[in-house]
Amino acid sequence: MKKKFITGVVTALTTAVALTSCSSSDEPTGETPTDAKPEGKFVIATTVQGSNATSYVLLTSESLDEGTLSPVNNGLINDGATQWVFHKNYLYALTYNQGNAGTTRSYVLGEDGQMKARSTEYRISRFSSYGTYDNDIITMATGASANVVDANGYSAKMLNVTYLNVENETSTANPVTAEQPYLMENFLGNGEYVTLAGAQQSGSLLYCGAVPMGLSQYGAAVDNGKWIREGFEHLVHSEAGGSGSGAYEPGELVGTQYPNECWVAIYDNDDFLNPTLAKTDRISSPTGRYRSQSYQTIWAAENGDIYVFSPSYSKTMTDPLQQTTLNAGVCRIPAGSKQFDDYYCDIETQAGGRSFMRCWPAGGNCFLLVMYDRPLTESGFVGTDLAIFDAAAKKLTYVSGLPSDVSSIGKTVYTQNGNVYIPINVENGYPTIYRIDTATARASKGVVVEGASDITGFGFMEITK
Repeated sequence: MKKKFITGVVTALTTAVALTSCSSSDEPTGETPTDAKPEGKFVIATTVQGSNATSYVLLTSESLDEGTLSPVNNGLINDGATQWVFHKNYLYALTYNQGNAGTTRSYVLGEDGQMKARSTEYRISRFSSYGTYDNDIITMATGASANVVDANGYSAKMLNVTYLNVENETSTANPVTAEQPYLMENFLGNGEYVTLAGAQQSGSLLYCGAVPMGLSQYGAAVDNGKWIREGFEHLVHSEAGGSGSGAYEPGELVGTQYPNECWVAIYDNDDFLNPTLAKTDRISSPTGRYRSQSYQTIWAAENGDIYVFSPSYSKTMTDPLQQTTLNAGVCRIPAGSKQFDDYYCDIETQAGGRSFMRCWPAGGNCFLLVMYDRPLTESGFVGTDLAIFDAAAKKLTYVSGLPSDVSSIGKTVYTQNGNVYIPINVENGYPTIYRIDTATARASKGVVVEGASDITGFGFMEITK
């Protein structure tokens, strides 16, 4: 049976020494310096599209900078993943199934230099975002609560969390009870429920984008519509409609009534209780979007400062009341702080009116952005350009040296020694990992995976003995 999965992001979430430029780092993200690199290999998750079936293969490589690999009669065949996550020398294949739990298992690099599946396979709850904290990979989703139901039979929205301990190879869920239902309703004090986008650890603190989703049936019904803003009444649906992630029920108000705000939930640990809420009105919601997917746009620089990016995707909303008037930009929460400082940069103006789809840390104070080819206010925009953002200099530089026939940008990055690596798909050719020098924003062709249709994840793994 043919399987189709959404490709994922690989990130290493670490805190390192304070740096002031993109190129001053001697350390790759989540790794040790090159001259002291432990024994291991790069692991590349690939998709192979055949005439009658799709297969998934984990390949190993000594380098990302050069050479050719092939999944033909090579590597470890697996079941694929929604998200490939490398964390503490373990590789997790997180699988998302709409409305159901997904099968998850993990992998290690054996002493023979080959990938091996670990023994435990288990199911996790549906998730819309993920991150890491200490030894855990965390998946999160907002869903209906069976513990809080109003007189109309409407269920409140709650937070579902799964903790995957990579060392113990266990899976646990947040302890939801009637007394502690992990409610996401009225999370920001405006009646709307939120979903969390990303989970970024800095020190002992955990930073998550709090993205307002509008009023659920439960929220809209409170005190006969208390939370429905004057003039927004026409946005409340009178009947069910939509499909998939865009489905809605009667009485719901889909999409926020406050598009000119950005909120970050800051937790003291990973229990997802009693967050401090940081707010700024200089940027909009802290998440990137592609169709029904929400992308993490809250990242730590190597000194622990948290940079909060917003692509201002609500400019695409149909109703003018739900469209933000703020440009795509970035603000900052200093390391150890729970409030925004006065840092701000207007990325959209520097990009000539264009926004970005997603972003990742690229070493030092730099970030790699996937840029749209036209403003969000125009139709048909696609993300096929890359840019380096130097947060210290507040400077955006488009990447040069990429092929002219780019069809799509990968969803995985890896940073090392002032370079950031990312897969590039082209119209005529095989997926290739490109190396980008963050100091010059110049791309160079790296390893090519012949016979593959996509690279869905990659990272460095030490040998497990």
